[in-house]
Amino acid sequence: MAEATGKRKVDHIRICLDNRAQAKNATAGFEDIQLVHRALPETDKAKIDLSTSFLGKKFGAPIIVGAMTGGTEEAIEINANIAQAVEKLGLGMGLGSQRAAIENSALERTYRVAREKAPHAFLVANVGGVQLVHGYGVKEVKRIVEMIDADAVAIHLNALQEAVQPEGQTNFKGVLARIQEIAGAVDVPVIAKETGAGISSEDAKALEKAGVKAIDVGGVGGTSFAAVEYHRTTKKEGEVQHYLGEALWDWGIPTAVSLIETAQTVKLPIIAAGGVRSGTDIAKALAINADLAGLVQPILQTAVKGPAETEQKLRSLMEELRNVMFLTGVEKISDLACTPVVITGKTAEWLTARGFNLQKYAKRGVY
Repeated sequence: MAEATGKRKVDHIRICLDNRAQAKNATAGFEDIQLVHRALPETDKAKIDLSTSFLGKKFGAPIIVGAMTGGTEEAIEINANIAQAVEKLGLGMGLGSQRAAIENSALERTYRVAREKAPHAFLVANVGGVQLVHGYGVKEVKRIVEMIDADAVAIHLNALQEAVQPEGQTNFKGVLARIQEIAGAVDVPVIAKETGAGISSEDAKALEKAGVKAIDVGGVGGTSFAAVEYHRTTKKEGEVQHYLGEALWDWGIPTAVSLIETAQTVKLPIIAAGGVRSGTDIAKALAINADLAGLVQPILQTAVKGPAETEQKLRSLMEELRNVMFLTGVEKISDLACTPVVITGKTAEWLTARGFNLQKYAKRGVY
């Protein structure tokens, strides 16, 4: 089993690196989120403060590198390079599913390297929600937290991937009760995390009630794990799974939609992830009430090159965010949640049909 898990992780890295698994026709929806330019910003760009806090930890900027990999030799360098960059910049980092290390303790080092290279950064451990209904419990979750001295643990929800994956586990019956059990038993905050299909208002409400301390909406618009699994099979090897991967390639809730549904439903910190590709996307996510923005694909592309390249990419995103803040006349991260936003297009259509209030975004201001 451990060997199969490791091979699957190698496949995921290979497929994601060459952009074959990006959303096809769907988008994250950030093109429908418009920030209002200020010709009179009344702001000194040099004094703009990007720092923020999340779950009690200070961040140099509202950026977390999303869960990416672990459990294979190729992951050691990737995780080390990201960890060095986030440590230097005061950001956060999620680890890939630690199931592989539970199955084979020799693989723990592929995850531990992150804490070794980032002794002070905010690190998030990671376990699959479906594993919680297939034998994993408090003991295993505590183990993965201790493995990397994690500041939080993400329980990832990947029903779409499991449905398409040839080896997928599709019995999710009881997963919410198990999440509630874990949330009440571990000493670090639990983050509920989707992996590319988004969180609805209904599920956000259920997760809040279950005791999670934050939600990562992980919406449509970035990497599609249905597409990843499509590329892992051929028509000949697994005709039905191959077909499903293509049919469900863009399945789910766009990130901007998921973010607004969640923000208007619960009182929890929110990570916006899924198709976040620029500092402008980050600013837009914060303006519609995200607390952090999560990036994976853009950082994977640099992490295979080295820590300097990864740091430079993150610095560029931070500088773009700073400039957008200047052009919208805000001086600190929390001000973005007060700046006017105009929501149009498919995002507005979806949210209006679902009964969400969009006018409040356009009418607010810090003037």
